[in-house]
Amino acid sequence: MPRAILPVALSVALLVPALPAGAQAINALVWCDHTDAAFLKGFTDKTKIKVNVKDYEGTGTALALLEQSRPGDWDVFVVDSTDVRRVVERKLLAELDARDFPMADIPEAVRLPEYHSVGGKLYAVPEKYGYNAIAFDKAKLPGDKARDISALWNPASKGKVAIYDYYLPVIGQIAVALGRKPQSLTAADLPAIKEKLKAIRANAALVGDVTTSQTALATGQVVMVAGGGEFLVAGLQAEKPSLDWVLPDVGGIRWQQAIGVFAASKKKKEATAFVRYVLSPEGQAKLATSSCYWGMPANSKAALTNTQKKTLRWDEQPKFLARSYPYPSPSESLDKAMQDLWAEVLQK
Repeated sequence: MPRAILPVALSVALLVPALPAGAQAINALVWCDHTDAAFLKGFTDKTKIKVNVKDYEGTGTALALLEQSRPGDWDVFVVDSTDVRRVVERKLLAELDARDFPMADIPEAVRLPEYHSVGGKLYAVPEKYGYNAIAFDKAKLPGDKARDISALWNPASKGKVAIYDYYLPVIGQIAVALGRKPQSLTAADLPAIKEKLKAIRANAALVGDVTTSQTALATGQVVMVAGGGEFLVAGLQAEKPSLDWVLPDVGGIRWQQAIGVFAASKKKKEATAFVRYVLSPEGQAKLATSSCYWGMPANSKAALTNTQKKTLRWDEQPKFLARSYPYPSPSESLDKAMQDLWAEVLQK
């Protein structure tokens, strides 16, 4: 998932669609793509249930907010797939019935039962995914060149690169380029990763969050963004058609987000109905193309237009999925070593 995302004006408060007095409502703790008015309206129009949403950034932030809330305050939770087990261990999510959702329409690589189920029980459903790959300006860098991961550290790219400032996907991408599986990394792999990261840093004009990297690419300050993907450029292609993204031929890193129902919710029926809407072809299309950021819908039957499918490289998804890995899930000690490496190389 994009760790940092484009700001939403009302992110600090619940967004409450106006409905007649007495209408049912559920409260959802979400990422900003779920605050899109058209997305929420689709559910409310069908069910007459309004959805009060609050967006957050980072699972730690959500857990802190939950500690300050009363049991039953929240009904729906959108969370990084890699953090589902962590949330289940805190007994925060209710068990789901897989028969309520179109699981057969979700590609096997995205289903990831080892992430979304615990003890054989389903607690969250994958809803959207994408790639921390290469975002680029195809007017200045041909697509076949962008697919070559070595373009990031090639001396010819000096001053043309931006680095998305999140250590896990970029370190994971380098690991893939070096023939390592991100989920199997050890401290012994870090020296080789460090050398490649130093080479990318030497070419970088800047290291920044989503907005900074996006602006640099859109204004021509840089030609490519390491760690960028559809979430960075898809929503801009109408105005900037030369902006594009691609997964390198060697493979790369895939972010995934999931949705579940809070165990303490007093409106589990309504909350489950919302999750079902999110996984429906209509809900998936609206979520995939949210005004906050785009991503691939988990449901392969999402009602996307041909133009939207082209922007999301729909036809390439089978091979992209086959060559991509979920975010690394390092141990506490390895995670600290990765963060230290990141800070050392990028602050120089």
